[in-house]
Amino acid sequence: MASAQLPVLMIIDDDPLITETLHFVLSKSFDVYVAESRTQAKSVLRQLDQPPSLALVDLGLPPVPHKPDEGFKVIGELLAHSPTMKILVLSGQNEDVNVKHALALGAVDFIAKPCDVERLQGILQNALKLQDAELEEVSNPTENYGLLGESQPMQALRKQISQFADAPFPVLIEGESGSGKELIASSLHRMSQRSKQPYLSVNCAAISPMLAESILFGHGKGAFTGAANSHTGYFEDAGEGTLFLDEIGELPLELQAKLLRVLENGEYQRIGETQTRKSKARIVAATNRDLREEVRLGKFRIDLYHRLSVFTIDVPALRTLEQDRYLLLEHFSQFYARETGQKPFTLDPKAKQRWLVYHFPGNVRELRNITIRLTAKYPGQLVNEQQLSSELDLMEIAESNEALNMADDNALSNHAHRHLQTEANINLDQVLKAWEKAYVNAALKVTHGNLSQAAKLLGINRTTLYSRIQIQEEYKE
Repeated sequence: MASAQLPVLMIIDDDPLITETLHFVLSKSFDVYVAESRTQAKSVLRQLDQPPSLALVDLGLPPVPHKPDEGFKVIGELLAHSPTMKILVLSGQNEDVNVKHALALGAVDFIAKPCDVERLQGILQNALKLQDAELEEVSNPTENYGLLGESQPMQALRKQISQFADAPFPVLIEGESGSGKELIASSLHRMSQRSKQPYLSVNCAAISPMLAESILFGHGKGAFTGAANSHTGYFEDAGEGTLFLDEIGELPLELQAKLLRVLENGEYQRIGETQTRKSKARIVAATNRDLREEVRLGKFRIDLYHRLSVFTIDVPALRTLEQDRYLLLEHFSQFYARETGQKPFTLDPKAKQRWLVYHFPGNVRELRNITIRLTAKYPGQLVNEQQLSSELDLMEIAESNEALNMADDNALSNHAHRHLQTEANINLDQVLKAWEKAYVNAALKVTHGNLSQAAKLLGINRTTLYSRIQIQEEYKE
């Protein structure tokens, strides 16, 4: 019974020695669940009544434990399951590029193995306190329902929310991960005449396909094995309020037909019952997928798409919000300084300029996490460009140009043109060194550190490669 009162922590690591040790030590403060792979993590998540508050994730997971890819995927899937979850990476794959990409994806911290367990416990407790403060802030927004910003996209967004708030029709919210779609949904509810009625949120990516119908529509007594009593579903519990269906693109096709029926005439049935019930809830759905493409692929019903998208809100990516990026930085730096008892940091002119041209692949979620780390590292200090850049994602440019053909002069010219338009104070020598370092590191990774094979892969001799590695090390120092 005591464990039910503890915050839930999920550990995802394929090393039994590590998981057993952490489980033994941390179970005094947390209700600990363990998974050794991404697949097993999904299974565990779907068995829990509530999403974990915290997660510890190793990057090197099966089936490719020598690469960080599975760990990166886990971070994205955990945040799709629960956007408020605090994820900390605990991994030996602590190269700068991995650290920064994990943080850009939404992890709040990166802890290199091996780690002192007492220090780890302190980091987890701090993350939990910040989570509590953030949830309190979201439930009690003080300005524009939490929708900060004066840029044209934000003004247009607030106008749309105001226009759609009291309409009885469904709203489809589209936008990238981390852009704040759930905040838009709750704002629609708070600004409507339904604001005193229930607001319920269900994440379609977080529920088992086997249980999804029961969770949404309820079930009668004896409807299936284990159904000892009848149970209401979300549609019934929402009453005349708002039901927010997050990650709607994850809903199984067979359930999409039943959802369509509710949207058409409000009618549904509990599993195992013949009585037709009527829903009066207003439906708001959200997705980071392109549902039109999902329709073309046969993964989403076209009639359901048209029903859901009577009104559509496209949440702008953070990179399009101009000076709002700095306004949000100031807001969150004040907020986290207050919550941690620290003085807020400030950016010097060059750091501010760097901030305003950064791409923010993780959107507002990434911005918040960067702010948390800067608050912890530089309380009350003036942060310079180098200190700020050390918190930004090294994969930003590489990922946005995965299909770049190095033999295509036009493609290279277009890439350089985009780079010059979006970055301030380009230094050609630094750009060339960055590309060289990226290729050297990639070659060493592909060949597992074998200098001769890496040199052959790069078309240079072993001595030249060794010299360039030495130069890079000297440059780093």
